[in-house]
Amino acid sequence: MGGTEEKGQETFLECESSRVFALLMMSSGLLGAFTYLLRGGVFCNAQTGNILLLGLALGQAQLRRAAYLLIPITAYWLGAVVSEILPVPVRRAGLLRWDTWLVGFEILVTVLLGFLPESAPFQISQVAINFICSMQYNTFRQAEGVPMSTTFCTNNLRQVGIHMVKWVKKGSAASLQRSLRYGGSLVMFVLGAALGAVLCRFFAGRAIWGSSLLLLIVFADLMYADRTREKGKLEQVPRGH
Repeated sequence: MGGTEEKGQETFLECESSRVFALLMMSSGLLGAFTYLLRGGVFCNAQTGNILLLGLALGQAQLRRAAYLLIPITAYWLGAVVSEILPVPVRRAGLLRWDTWLVGFEILVTVLLGFLPESAPFQISQVAINFICSMQYNTFRQAEGVPMSTTFCTNNLRQVGIHMVKWVKKGSAASLQRSLRYGGSLVMFVLGAALGAVLCRFFAGRAIWGSSLLLLIVFADLMYADRTREKGKLEQVPRGH
């Protein structure tokens, strides 16, 4: 369903479309596979694990380890801060939407990371991916009015269960539709991770360019919308912000 198609009485921006969110989920799954398999055995899409490890390090008086963990946590925090500050001046510029610029920036980062030698410190890739995943999570919040994360799956999985129960109890078609939509997002994430595993096996560090390609498709879609049918909506704020 396109971003400007009607859904009841509502219309949605292209950056809120289901297809954009599906590709972003797939890209995030690939990034998770990339960092886990090739860049230190960690997942950089979210920070729950790092914050837990920070607490463990402090409790065990491992101060150097705690200080090290502050690096990815701070990078993720900065991503959220930057993605809150930049949309306003970007909207005033009136060329492209912030969402579009962000995806373009993600393409640049992932392409550059693919050129890093395998001997480069893992932290370079980890911190960069922490940063862009945080910005993406804070920017893309709702898929056609449905709150959804694009960089991790915990809440999406929870929502599958919630809406499935509502459907069983009340026979609500809307709840079934939401449950299937959240389930679809999980499928895309898993497919991205599977693709990432295959690419990592054959292409090593350049496997991250698979994410770049998926993001390039999103970027082209968003840029086309910005310069054509949504040219007069560049200052419209997506739902959830």
